[in-house]
Amino acid sequence: MRATLSKDSTALALGVEEVAAELTLRGVEVGYTGSFGLHWAEPLLQLSEHGELWTFKNASSQSVSQILDSVSRDSGPTTCEHYLGPIEEESYFRNQTRLVFDRAGFHSPLQLPDFKLLDKLLDTEPSEIIEHIETSGLRGRGGAGFPAHIKWRTVADTESDQKYIACNADEGDSGTFSDRMLMEADPFKLIAGMIVAGYATGSTKGIIYLRSEYPVALEWLSQAIEISYTNNLLGTDIRGSGFHFDMEIFVGAGAYICGEETSMLESLEGKRGQIRFKPPVPAVAGLFGKPTLVHNVITLASVPGIFAIGAEEYASLGVGASTGTMPFQLSGNVKRGGLIEIPFGASVRTLIEEFGHGTLSGRPLRTVQIGGPLGAYLSERELDTPLTYEDMASIDAGVGHGGIVVFDDTVDLRQQAEFAFEFCELESCGKCTPCRIGSVRGKELMRRFGKETDIRTIQLVDDLCEVMEQASLCQMGSMTPIPVRSAMQRFPEDFR
Repeated sequence: MRATLSKDSTALALGVEEVAAELTLRGVEVGYTGSFGLHWAEPLLQLSEHGELWTFKNASSQSVSQILDSVSRDSGPTTCEHYLGPIEEESYFRNQTRLVFDRAGFHSPLQLPDFKLLDKLLDTEPSEIIEHIETSGLRGRGGAGFPAHIKWRTVADTESDQKYIACNADEGDSGTFSDRMLMEADPFKLIAGMIVAGYATGSTKGIIYLRSEYPVALEWLSQAIEISYTNNLLGTDIRGSGFHFDMEIFVGAGAYICGEETSMLESLEGKRGQIRFKPPVPAVAGLFGKPTLVHNVITLASVPGIFAIGAEEYASLGVGASTGTMPFQLSGNVKRGGLIEIPFGASVRTLIEEFGHGTLSGRPLRTVQIGGPLGAYLSERELDTPLTYEDMASIDAGVGHGGIVVFDDTVDLRQQAEFAFEFCELESCGKCTPCRIGSVRGKELMRRFGKETDIRTIQLVDDLCEVMEQASLCQMGSMTPIPVRSAMQRFPEDFR
């Protein structure tokens, strides 16, 4: 009998190594895959024997005996409380459209993909590849939703003796984990996307800026890059195409602000992570002053899927200018948290109710925060808003990195607004006054509510938010008012 277990950070935190040790003691061969994204079911155990495959949820070292006994019974494992059934038939997985995470969970993270698609792309004119990216409508999945082809074409058209692909894997937003999960489940998808981007833009060096809190991703990525060099997927004359592309990993030092692209570039150059003035944009003068294509992990990992199904087919997924699929991440007070890759257009309520099955506490849902710690809090009536860049913008919210954090009716929105200011205070690079000082004054104002609240306090908060929005150098300061304003406007009772 053979067992496969996910060895990503979530499963490791939930004791998957103890499960593996117990299985090994009982004579079961253990192998590892990436995660399917059903974090509510981890550690997720698959047993196979004589062509049969059984899947079990929430395995533990104590339940291994029960699980193994259920497989050996004549009645089969269906009566075991941990039995999940085939992954493909589980509604949480079945109702997704997986293009980025199509291999996640099914294979070892170090299993090489088929090279045929990459060989074909390396035999295609670079300008034609960029045209396909434009046709697909791919937009940056890191938060801003900027059209990818504009960056690609700018880098390609800018003359330089050296160009770079900089992958922003500094996934610091609370409630987000899709970048981590992809790097721990299918690192070759990211590597392939960076190779294609490098070939299309004339870049010969790729750097992955990885957050220091991701040691498991670092382990898988490092091995995958080494295997890629061994198999001529990286290095000189890739696959006989004449194209040269090198790749390395740079581990950050825990600064949230380095998730902003120019601050990340400063860090890569060995400087303090601080915001750069724009222009020039990184696509013209980025790393070491050279043209640099900056994307996050999911944006680059979306590239192979675009060419696998065709740019037109990819563009047909989603709604309007929000094309393709997006890996949304569901967490917080929710029964079934995890990763859900679906086309743009589903509602927030669909994710929470049909995938998440409501709150974990069983209490009524009060709000969700979408887009990380600087994202908006939504009211119950806004949960039916389609998840597209345009529809979210119409209610002063954003898709961000796709993180959705659920709160029940015990949440205090005044505390959450105070946290937004405090978060900005702690994570600001300090370069501009509105962000550096405004965050401190905002935290102080939030603490007035419930003590001496009057119209003047509310006006001061409003004025402060306007200054931060209009005068901050980057989105750290300009976006901090988003959770504050949304909390005060949608839940005014918490500020009386």
